[in-house]
Amino acid sequence: MDKKLRNAVLLLVALIVLTPLGLIASGTAFGEWNLQELKEKIGYVPTGLGGLSHLWNAPLKDYGIPGLGGATAGTVLGYVTSAIVGVLICAGVMYILGKLAARNAKQ
Repeated sequence: MDKKLRNAVLLLVALIVLTPLGLIASGTAFGEWNLQELKEKIGYVPTGLGGLSHLWNAPLKDYGIPGLGGATAGTVLGYVTSAIVGVLICAGVMYILGKLAARNAKQ
């Protein structure tokens, strides 16, 4: 494996492992508010957001792993799982875009 790629992978692994540090922060994470929290923060819920809020439900609500309950271990595992899935999705999209760009460059 190329040294730069190895270093990038090691950095990603370190960031994934450190993801649960967000659990020790007080309050909620920026932008992860439900409609009620948004209304409390800015005073209203934008019409478009209120109308679209039912279209998406997070697969791991509050980063919890189903069956592990609200235990700390379940939440930590949920954070790490979410980080891994996010990295894999981003890497997959970048890989596909790179392949398409390389194919277009050959033409």
